Amino acid sequence: MKPKKDMKRRGFLKHSIFGMAGLGLLSGPSGLKCNQVSADLKPEPKIREYRTLGRTGFRVSDIGGGFLNEAGLIKAMLISGVNYIDTAESYGNQKVIGESIQDFDRKKIFITSKLEVKEDVSKEGFLKRTHTCLEELQTDYIDCMMMHMPEKRGTLKTEGFHAAMEQLKKEGRIRFVGVSHHGSFWFLDPEESMENVLLEAAADGRFDLMLLAYNFLKMDGGQKVLEVCHKKQIGTALMKTKPVNTYHKIKSRVEQLKKEGKKVYELYMKGLERYQKIAQDAEDFISKYHLSNPEGIRNAAVRFVLSEPRVNTVCCSMRNFEDLERFISLSGQRLTGNDRKMLAAYQAHCGQLYCRHACGRCEPVCPWQVPVNTIMRYDHYFVTQNREKEAMEYYAAIPGNKADSCQECSGYCEAACTYGVPIQGMLGMAHEHLSLFPFSKVGSVHF
Repeated sequence: MKPKKDMKRRGFLKHSIFGMAGLGLLSGPSGLKCNQVSADLKPEPKIREYRTLGRTGFRVSDIGGGFLNEAGLIKAMLISGVNYIDTAESYGNQKVIGESIQDFDRKKIFITSKLEVKEDVSKEGFLKRTHTCLEELQTDYIDCMMMHMPEKRGTLKTEGFHAAMEQLKKEGRIRFVGVSHHGSFWFLDPEESMENVLLEAAADGRFDLMLLAYNFLKMDGGQKVLEVCHKKQIGTALMKTKPVNTYHKIKSRVEQLKKEGKKVYELYMKGLERYQKIAQDAEDFISKYHLSNPEGIRNAAVRFVLSEPRVNTVCCSMRNFEDLERFISLSGQRLTGNDRKMLAAYQAHCGQLYCRHACGRCEPVCPWQVPVNTIMRYDHYFVTQNREKEAMEYYAAIPGNKADSCQECSGYCEAACTYGVPIQGMLGMAHEHLSLFPFSKVGSVHF
């Protein structure tokens, strides 16, 4: 007997293959012909809405593909009508994406990749790296090459990058240029926020698409960017749209350690004491709305961003077929009255449990110059996206002090947080996740 999970995967593909043929997505000798499929076996595409991606003119699915690293999942996503795929040279998944798209009509898929930009990189360097991306993706062209997380507004002007992109456009290897951002190392320059960098990119005029962090708990910094993009017809894609996992993450981690008979670090216990009132409010809220798991509030969070008319597509990272079916089913939906009440209540009762992506307001006051927002982003990769190895490598590569410096600190970051986030304890938990050598001894910790 096949495992239940595998049966669900096989069933998903079986029911979707007919829709794939009906959409004309299959191509090449291995593809099914439309007339091979009986009319009564062609279901409607699961994606229910497509939106124009700014001045690119491409009609993209409202649910886009975020980080994916499994061929069967990518194919099933494309079968379902998702036609926007986000990747980057640093993600390590371009080869599997390239292999997965071979039986599909390439012209009906919009693929973005990203290059990290250092100001001393030459035009030749960007050309070489782009050709590597093209080879890994097994495609003749990339729809949009993005400047990946420019740390400063000045980086947007890197001439080597723009010269390379202009040449690649003329050669037909790149169609558009974009920029992604979800927060910088604020201690390097507190003025270089996501909002300021992306607004500068919009003013520059050479960027056709932006990928930014935005959700119902983190609208400041993104609202102005969305408005400017709308006016200038710059395409918009969102990430970090479901900020609802922290409470469940902490609770389940402690329960898991206890169940396995392992030591629960004092850091966790102290952190949970700090969370006590917030956690009780969260428990009451979760009980009231029958949210024994975060799925209900997560779906409402996605409907929130889908209801924003200035958003073209929402990138969702999908770890399994359950994730895929859940996100695809939200396509075309809008925020309901009950959703609004639930999100408002979540913000009031659980909003303090979320370290805002692309915020970093606490970092300038940190005497140890710990890159708080960056560490919490890496922890997000580790916990919610199954990118454990990558997240640990990123964490190990952070220059200077890491979250282990927070153990003996008096909590400058928490005092500076305008959202009331108990961030010092969260940093300790992130260090335990991301470090090869987690805390062996924990002294006096302030939460």
